[in-house]
Amino acid sequence: MKKVTDLPRPVKAVALFAILLFASHFAWKLTVTGYDDDNRVTWLGTEITPPFAWASDRVTDHVMEMLPYMGAVPERLDGNVLAFSHGERLKVVWSCTGIKQGCLFFIIMLLYPGPWKQKLWYIPVGLLIVWIFNIFRITMIAFLFERNPSSFDLMHEHVFKYLFYIVLFLMWMLWEEKLAHVRTGKKEVL
Repeated sequence: MKKVTDLPRPVKAVALFAILLFASHFAWKLTVTGYDDDNRVTWLGTEITPPFAWASDRVTDHVMEMLPYMGAVPERLDGNVLAFSHGERLKVVWSCTGIKQGCLFFIIMLLYPGPWKQKLWYIPVGLLIVWIFNIFRITMIAFLFERNPSSFDLMHEHVFKYLFYIVLFLMWMLWEEKLAHVRTGKKEVL
């Protein structure tokens, strides 16, 4: 049986990414609670709703700006509700903000080996990419919902949820392949 130290570097790197992703995901699930019906969010019992409410509003603003370019013009109602011409509605709630995925990315990058000089710019750029991808994600879900309301569960719960994790993996892979091992004069950790 091989020891962990005998495994090839790429296998160890992917394993560490997966451990950090799952650990941060479960830490989120255990510490953050929210109720989509009232947009209330808590962390370890402490109210943290304001940044999520702000982000829900901004996501809805951006989605409403993008949808007309795609030929969809829902009406925006109070509470970040989008009312479509077919009579169906979507609500952009706190969990649609991408904050969770941004936190996962932040934790992975914070704990993953690599030079801090690179992390100081890569983490903010990665968070911006997470934000932009989330706007794209919610816009596409709304657009597809307008065309076919029955597609919502498939698009929201499966396709775009997993695409988000693929984006996180690709950003990590870019880090691992191009930036984590920039010569710093120190021996590599992995």
